[in-house]
Amino acid sequence: MNVVLWIVQILLGLAFVISGAGKFVSPGPGARRQEAYREDFTPAQLRGIGTLEVLGGIGVVLPWATGIAAFLTPLAAAGLGLIMIGAALVHRRRKEGFAVNLVLLAMAVIVVVGRI
Repeated sequence: MNVVLWIVQILLGLAFVISGAGKFVSPGPGARRQEAYREDFTPAQLRGIGTLEVLGGIGVVLPWATGIAAFLTPLAAAGLGLIMIGAALVHRRRKEGFAVNLVLLAMAVIVVVGRI
């Protein structure tokens, strides 16, 4: 079970670090259609969300890996789960697909339950 949790943690961490870092960059013309949700947020809000995603992505792996403040890992996963609930609601309101948000939410729940 520990190996499965590590795989989920690493995948979750990578997904959020990459996604969060992407919120600091303006999308190209082709990506604008896929990231239409950006219209609902100011640049400052996008940077704030990106910052939370990057910190959560780091927090879901690093504390448990180092053994320093390991209690932060399930807390970071819970925070990422809350972000995914908000993201799913935004995509649902815009009548866009939100399956990826639900998968990431499920992964976050697995980490929370497995690391408590």
